[in-house]
Amino acid sequence: MLKGIPDVISPQLLMILDEMGHGDQLVIGDSNFPAASNAKRLVRCDGVGLIQMIDAVLTLYPLDTYVPHPVGIMAVVLGDPVPPLHEQVRKTIAKQDSRGEAVIEMVERFAFYDRAKLAYAIVSTTEKQPYGCVILTKGVVR
Repeated sequence: MLKGIPDVISPQLLMILDEMGHGDQLVIGDSNFPAASNAKRLVRCDGVGLIQMIDAVLTLYPLDTYVPHPVGIMAVVLGDPVPPLHEQVRKTIAKQDSRGEAVIEMVERFAFYDRAKLAYAIVSTTEKQPYGCVILTKGVVR
């Protein structure tokens, strides 16, 4: 047992976060995201939502300061409504990073899938809201 580690961070996820280096990317996917078919390393976090997972991960590692947008959110397909979850993601990122929403970019769905295939790891949550998928680029721990 360790102090200060959020409850939703499993030993497997903690190891992966520790292994990741500057510039490595972590995808956090919702319940519909094709995590298993895209992951080099897959961590299942059943019973955990997107916001809870983003908040937990960002207590342990910083976002990259050497790229303009270290956070990518899966963009909504034309015609679909923007889920309230996107605003919650923006607020959570702004709470964790002093640069606020400026670090966020919207990533077209298929471009998001392409980037996910290159990510260091994918965390599969049971987030139910659609478009509940983000990419976090790890920064330098100072």
